[in-house]
Amino acid sequence: MLIRRIEKFLRETDMPPTKFGRLAAHDPRFVLDLRGGREPRPLMEARCDSFISGYREALHAS
Repeated sequence: MLIRRIEKFLRETDMPPTKFGRLAAHDPRFVLDLRGGREPRPLMEARCDSFISGYREALHAS
């Protein structure tokens, strides 16, 4: 489930949910809406997973 992967990522990186929403989905309310039951489309889910992977790679590369 996407929200679980995002919540884990937010805990790991100490990133605010609104920042994640802005960077990954161009919507600062994205995570808050997911918490409220919003169901993302497959393309948005792939986009978020790609953002999380890229962010983690960049952290480990530094």
